[in-house]
Amino acid sequence: MATRTPSLNWLRVFEAAARTESFARAAAQLNMSAAAVSQQVKALETQLGMPLFRRHAHAVTLTEAGRAYFPVVQQSLLMLDTATSGLFGDSQEQQLFLQSVLLFAQGILAPALPAFHAAFPGVSPVLTTANVEAEFSQQFWDLRIIFGNPQAKGEDSDLLLGENLFPIACPEIAAAISEPADLLDWPLIEVTPHRAGWSYVLKELRLPAVGARYRFADNTIMACALASAGTGIALARSPASDTAMRGAGLVRCLEDVNVPGQLSYHLVYPSHASLRPAARAFRGWLLDHLA
Repeated sequence: MATRTPSLNWLRVFEAAARTESFARAAAQLNMSAAAVSQQVKALETQLGMPLFRRHAHAVTLTEAGRAYFPVVQQSLLMLDTATSGLFGDSQEQQLFLQSVLLFAQGILAPALPAFHAAFPGVSPVLTTANVEAEFSQQFWDLRIIFGNPQAKGEDSDLLLGENLFPIACPEIAAAISEPADLLDWPLIEVTPHRAGWSYVLKELRLPAVGARYRFADNTIMACALASAGTGIALARSPASDTAMRGAGLVRCLEDVNVPGQLSYHLVYPSHASLRPAARAFRGWLLDHLA
């Protein structure tokens, strides 16, 4: 194993190829040829003494060593670029690397980000989303919005908001629901990753779960789309799902049904003291916005 730090050019090429999972897409971003990208990655692998990618016909995937190396390289390049721009660059724009579960990003962040841009024009958020927090790749991040237990991550955190559950459907189905027992006349659209789903709501409504018919989706946005098509009744997870509910043309089935959820959204980060200025600004703004 070589001890000399690899060439900065090799590391930039590796970061682009790992992020895009393609030598061709990395080449386009870096204004290089795909052959040159492949050559520089090979030179880096030779110096490190082990492969970083598995080559396929039209793509590349990271090896175990590559997956471990990727966030280290990405964070190091980010710190170098930030320091260089801050000390010597003309632009004062700072990038903020933010990860969020999909429903919060779509329902809460997307409508609010224009206000953040207006308040902090020098900060440029780079947003990555996933259906569940565990799906996030090993990329560098400043802040992460999760749904569940922040202590499981072992990081500092802020409570953002909880959720309220209630049945929603297309107007035709909703009009046919006059009491809770009527919910069981229709398929119930269940979002499989959630702990608090239809069985939890039915129990709170003192309805028997035996005999209920289910349709399944892997996220609430898809559940809303299925409900919009008339395939059954979904569960709103307000306020994060309000945007998806309105966009799908769904309405509440029973105005007086409102079941508190079991989990909440949290903003997590390695430590408050280590937050970069862009992350510190976004954290303060988000907490004020949600308050």
